[in-house]
Amino acid sequence: MVLKRYVSVKKKFWISQTAAFIWMLFSVFLSLPWLRELAELTTLPLAIFIIGGIAYIPGFLNAFLITSLLIDRQPPYKISSPEFPVTILIAAKNEEKNIGTTIRYLADQDYKGSLEVIVVDNGSEDSTPSVALEAGTAYGIPVRLLHEENPGKYHALNKGIHETMTEFVLTLDADTLLHKSAVRRIVSRMISSPEDVCAVAGTILVRNSRENLLTKMQEWDYFLGIAAIKRLQGLYQGTLVAQGAFSLYKTSAVRETGGWPEAIGEDIVLTWRFLHHGYRVYFEPLSVAFTEVPVSFRHFARQRSRWARGMIEALKEMKPWHQPAIFAKFLTGINFIMPYLDFTYTVFWIPGLILAFFGHYWIVGPMTLFVLPLTLISYLSIYSYQKKVFRELDLKVRKNISGFFFFVLSYQLIMAPVSVWGYIQEVFRLKRTWK
Repeated sequence: MVLKRYVSVKKKFWISQTAAFIWMLFSVFLSLPWLRELAELTTLPLAIFIIGGIAYIPGFLNAFLITSLLIDRQPPYKISSPEFPVTILIAAKNEEKNIGTTIRYLADQDYKGSLEVIVVDNGSEDSTPSVALEAGTAYGIPVRLLHEENPGKYHALNKGIHETMTEFVLTLDADTLLHKSAVRRIVSRMISSPEDVCAVAGTILVRNSRENLLTKMQEWDYFLGIAAIKRLQGLYQGTLVAQGAFSLYKTSAVRETGGWPEAIGEDIVLTWRFLHHGYRVYFEPLSVAFTEVPVSFRHFARQRSRWARGMIEALKEMKPWHQPAIFAKFLTGINFIMPYLDFTYTVFWIPGLILAFFGHYWIVGPMTLFVLPLTLISYLSIYSYQKKVFRELDLKVRKNISGFFFFVLSYQLIMAPVSVWGYIQEVFRLKRTWK
């Protein structure tokens, strides 16, 4: 179901809120026997705390997501083939194996405006600088090389933004490959948006999904999970992460808000600063990039715990209730309760699942099966939309059945504990690890 006539963003927000609230009331009614039984084993407040974290609030958020996506309609571009000059900013360290290919894909863009690539070498110990310059010469795209010896991606990005002379700057990771229309589409979305839109996040998908089961699961996470959440946030004009891996910014807005901060989630904090300053951040689903995802569980755990830690950094600097726009208040407020949801999932759901295998349905039982239809509807809706995106981009959705099966059944079993570890790292100010 897609609305055929225009409905204001505010109306979409309240329609989705109402649908989600009705669903939550229905789930509370159905769960009363489960609640009474669990309260006898624990206490009523603890039972509400547990079920709220593993059923009520996740159900509300999932219903809000589904309703929002079903009534979403992306407005067309006002200009589909812009010619504004754009600076491509790449912060790189020890990326000699990837950066040449990344630059080649930039040279193959169908964008009619001029592109200049600034590569900021952040203390590489390999041939990253020379490979980048050679690639620029070989593929006919201007590459300017800067050096930033202070370690940290935020140092490199700030060095680059200081040297940027264009109105728009696009950040790109050195191992990320752009679809041939990616720059054109993301710039088109920016210039088709209101003046107070200062950033547009692109779509990130997985390019190395065939490596092992972990990368196969991540393919579905990016394809269904992350893309859907960004669509939701973009609909309400408050995409919470204009990710450094692939996003377009107004150069003046980045400078006005102080550039990338000294944070493990520098792109998260910068985006929230935009929202706090009254800017809006959009998402362009048709502007697609493909990136390398972690192959080992150790690397994956470090990356995702770093993302969770970056979210806490943003919450510490900017409280949801201080955001000027109601949509930003709500969207950042969801992140405010994410530690609670991940904690209850880790501490109660996972042990409850183990108990259920032995016939003890105190926490996980037949009632929890009501979550499955909503989850499947959610994935079906997102999959249907993503297929349209791929069709328009002349791409094909890879048949990754085993990855989907394990993504649905076990991905959250991995993600919740890893996120909790990230929260603990930030609370106790443990050593930061960027890689």
